[in-house]
Amino acid sequence: MSSLAAPARLRSALAGRRLGRGPLAAGSWVIVVLFVLVATVGPLLVGADPARGTNDTLLPLGTPGHPLGTDDLGRDELARMVHGARPLLMVAFLSTGLAALLGIGVGLLAGYAGGWIEWGLMRLMDLALAFPSMLLIILIVSAWRPGVGSMVVGIALALAPGLARLARALAAREARRDYVLAAKLGGTRGPRILVQEILPNIAGPMLAQVVMTLSVAAGFAAGLSYLGLGIQPPTPDWGYMVQAGQEFLYTAPRLVVLPAAATLLFVVACNFVGDDLRDALDPRGSR
Repeated sequence: MSSLAAPARLRSALAGRRLGRGPLAAGSWVIVVLFVLVATVGPLLVGADPARGTNDTLLPLGTPGHPLGTDDLGRDELARMVHGARPLLMVAFLSTGLAALLGIGVGLLAGYAGGWIEWGLMRLMDLALAFPSMLLIILIVSAWRPGVGSMVVGIALALAPGLARLARALAAREARRDYVLAAKLGGTRGPRILVQEILPNIAGPMLAQVVMTLSVAAGFAAGLSYLGLGIQPPTPDWGYMVQAGQEFLYTAPRLVVLPAAATLLFVVACNFVGDDLRDALDPRGSR
């Protein structure tokens, strides 16, 4: 075990006690957890079918049996909001996970290896960053077909370069530390050094950045659905619900406001959670 691996794990354990200290951070954690619960178990608790239309169209808020009213096809808006959380969060989490796997893997290898390997990998990342992210995602989704798979791959490829640059900078710094040199002298091979020595010591800032990347992924997912390139109807999705509700913006603004506000709330909460993680996992932070 390296000389710094144990202190890194200790800092992570102590950081957990400092999470959510402020009201804003605590509220953001509650919001993110609540949204995850809504997406996972919410559809099981809502009895109404989100795709079943009725003759009771555009019922207002507070209607008995329809707390959030109905849309232009008579579908229960509460059921659509609850069911619409699942595809957005699923795409956001899957694409962020794939982006983290690709980006951190490339960054670790580039930062540790150095030389022409680092140069070649990072030039590829720079090329990807030079391309507008949303345009890159649209091209990938259009070349494939709209759906969860193409959205996850497109968003992940657009977000991975940013994570790779951060991972490369952190890995290059750690690669010059004494514990890495000691591991090399002890005969430890490169892959084990990356996984067992360097990765645990950069996990804190990388975790915070990954959580903040989650908010960007959620925004991209909603944007694609809004453009008609994401989750396809009749499956409810917040991005598509905003697009479909624009026609009734003046007569039934809740059809736009509710899904847009929910998406915005999740994105902002993820950013604050990421900030809280970064502050807690910063070894120099003692507040």
